[in-house]
Amino acid sequence: MGILARMREDIQAAFDHDPAARTTLEVILTYPGLHAIWAHRFSHWLWNHRLKLLGRLVSEFSRWLTGIEIHPGATIGRRLFIDHGMGVVIGETTEIGDDVLIYQGVTLGGTSLKKEKRHPTIEDHVMISAGACVIGPVRIGRGSRIGAGAVVVLDAPPYSTVVGIPGKVIEGQSARQDVLELEHRKLPDPVARAMNQLVDRINRMNVRLAEIEERQDCLEDKLASADGRLSEPSEHPEPPLPDPKER
Repeated sequence: MGILARMREDIQAAFDHDPAARTTLEVILTYPGLHAIWAHRFSHWLWNHRLKLLGRLVSEFSRWLTGIEIHPGATIGRRLFIDHGMGVVIGETTEIGDDVLIYQGVTLGGTSLKKEKRHPTIEDHVMISAGACVIGPVRIGRGSRIGAGAVVVLDAPPYSTVVGIPGKVIEGQSARQDVLELEHRKLPDPVARAMNQLVDRINRMNVRLAEIEERQDCLEDKLASADGRLSEPSEHPEPPLPDPKER
């Protein structure tokens, strides 16, 4: 595919993912995510043709211009859209598939100091919400959604929803059409869910303990009554035995 065709795809991706987009000229002139992706394609070409310093310089200029840092070694697929984009960081060994949506403040970072695959792999049709961090050589499955502020350090299966710190998979669904729609106000809280389950279990244990204590009290009352009856003097005492000396 030619350069112009790829650029047209990128512009169309902006219209597809951002309802605020109005005209093609506005998108071309005012969308920093689009500028960062175009600059990355050039810096990535330089990087792959052994012009690594020049590629880093282009990447650094793009970072200064857009506020988006994409290492020239990162591999990015078609129709990536970075909405707003300020503070986005994409590391060297990151791999991003097609039709991915990334919001501002997202970090696709690494933890290892070795020269190896140390950044995430993002498969096709993934949405990463604002402020999320995907750390290490993890794989985010096709069609997955990552909630705002999540810190993902483990693999996520396809069509999953990940929230929390550390990120927890709260949904694992079959293929769906609303991959890019994620209503955060409706997302379940896995920590709150676990706490509620713990509270319910404690309440059931308290009810059971109260029943046991009630039965124990009843048993103690019955034993006390029996002891009282045994200790009372008899109304018809037995006659005393005769003294053998009197015989």
